[in-house]
Amino acid sequence: MNITSHAASPELSRRAWFKKGGLFVAGLTAASTFALPARSFAASMSTEGDIKMLNIALGLEYQAIAAYQVGAESGLLKKPVLAVAVGFQGQHKAHAGVLESTITKLGGTPVEAMQPAQYNFPTSALKNQADVLRFAAGLEQGAASAYLGTVPQFHNRDLAKAAASILGDETMHWAILLNALGENPVPAAFIA
Repeated sequence: MNITSHAASPELSRRAWFKKGGLFVAGLTAASTFALPARSFAASMSTEGDIKMLNIALGLEYQAIAAYQVGAESGLLKKPVLAVAVGFQGQHKAHAGVLESTITKLGGTPVEAMQPAQYNFPTSALKNQADVLRFAAGLEQGAASAYLGTVPQFHNRDLAKAAASILGDETMHWAILLNALGENPVPAAFIA
C-alpha cells in the first residue's frame, strides 16, 4: 500500500473534511444573510459555524495525536527522531486542548476522540523509519492545507488568528519531517 496515497484518501484527507465544514459555514452564512436579517440570528449562526469548524479541527488534531502514537509505538523510529515525534504529538495535544476549551466557551460540545484503530492508519505499510516519517509528513501537509482553507472562513477574527497560529506549527512539522527524509523542506513557494 502506498502511504502517500493512503494519507490523501478521503478517509484521512484533512482538506476534504475542512471543505465540508466550509460548505456548511457557507450555507449558514447564506441562510443568515437571506433568510432572516435579525442580527442575533446571524450572530448565532456565525458562532454555530465557528463551532462546527473548531470541532472538525479538533477531530483532526485527535487523528494527529493517534498517528504519532502509532509511529512512537512502531519501534521503527530512532531515539532522536522518536523524541521529535513525541514532541510534535505534544503540540497536537496542546492544539486539541485549546480547541476543546474554546468550543466549550462558545457553548458547543467538543467532539470525542476516536479509537486509534478507527482511523485505519496504514500500519502494515510502515516498514522502516522513512515510511513512518513519510506518513507523518503527509498528515502534516494535509493539516497545513486544511487550516489554510479554514482561516478565512471563521466569523470570529480571533479564532482565525488562532487557526493561523496552528497552521504555522503544522507547516513547521511538515518541513522538519521532509528534511528528516532528506527531501526539500520547502518544496514550493506556496502551500495548497
